[in-house]
Amino acid sequence: MFSSLKEQPADKILQLMQLFKDDPRPTKIDLGVGVYKNAQGVTPVMRAVKAAEQKIWQDQDSKSYVALAGDPAYADAMISLVLGDAVAAANVAAVATPGGTGAVRQAFELVRMVNANARVFVSNPTWPNHVSILKYLNMPVVEYRYFDAETRGVDANAMLADLEQAQAGDVVLLHGCCHNPTGANLNAAEWQAVVEVLNRKGAIPMIDIAYQGFGDGLEEDAAATRMVAASVPECLIAASCSKNFGVYRERTGILMAISNDASLKGLMQGNLNFLNRQNYSFPPDHGARIVSTILHTPELRADWAAELEEVRLSMLGLRTQLANELQKLAGSDRFAFIAQHRGMFSRLGASPEHVERLRAEHAIYMVGDSRLNIAGLNAQSVPILAKAIIDVGI
Repeated sequence: MFSSLKEQPADKILQLMQLFKDDPRPTKIDLGVGVYKNAQGVTPVMRAVKAAEQKIWQDQDSKSYVALAGDPAYADAMISLVLGDAVAAANVAAVATPGGTGAVRQAFELVRMVNANARVFVSNPTWPNHVSILKYLNMPVVEYRYFDAETRGVDANAMLADLEQAQAGDVVLLHGCCHNPTGANLNAAEWQAVVEVLNRKGAIPMIDIAYQGFGDGLEEDAAATRMVAASVPECLIAASCSKNFGVYRERTGILMAISNDASLKGLMQGNLNFLNRQNYSFPPDHGARIVSTILHTPELRADWAAELEEVRLSMLGLRTQLANELQKLAGSDRFAFIAQHRGMFSRLGASPEHVERLRAEHAIYMVGDSRLNIAGLNAQSVPILAKAIIDVGI
């Protein structure tokens, strides 16, 4: 049996991580892997997470299964965090998942179960695992234009033109905030235009929101997702707690299915539970328990929100510093887009050859499409990166 297996393509980001690890140069800079790091290069455990774990350790008296959908308190807390009061809880079904990736996978599985012929529209570019999962599931993928290589912003007109090709029952995958890999986001008017197209075409939005709180703030980053959920008949939302709670290894995510027909909630919930049972049975609980404890404990929630705001402002400061440093070296504002982007990532718009030169000549590691992780920088490494960018001719 095993001799018939085929070699699978290596994950480019994991390959990049290994190359970085093997590089002996002491000046090397890792801007590839999508993990938040502080100025010391550490992905810290947040204060509220440590406090919540201590509370759980003291109070928890069983490790028995919770439920196929996970802890209801976790679902309630996450629905409130992501949706606020934009949608009534009676219209939302939800299940805990192993990370945001698990939520994305379950959403695609649900779409395929409902309509095997549904096409999924994805932005060009998007997080590579979106397309990888869809291809593995043999689901039709249609790209829509998104990133303007000249301005390094969103090409909203091209995006809207491509979404006009959507049909009733198709799914349009959208990034709720802090677009990965570009860092370029739609503005409020552009979001409204997208909703108008979706409703006119009968397409269903699926929102992947993995960076709430990393862009413009917790409420601000959720605004587009809330507007979409309140404006369409049905939608799916895959949310992750890896970044904003820093619980990467705990694999903490959630999938929400929303309908404006509250009578469908039981049917949606039953199918989400069924998919959990088929794929991994009961979802992991520890990370969800941490998040639930924080969000349901006022003092922990306040401390978490304050630390998350420190993280957000730190990344914005690094963006501004890098844009200013590049303006000084380049003598132009052609890199101003870096300060305008939001979240952990920016896409420089550089060629693979430029990216390779950054690695070979300057020990600077970023993904081949020139996505760089802003959180991989600190005040001392920003001038080094800026000089390298100019040196290789980007």
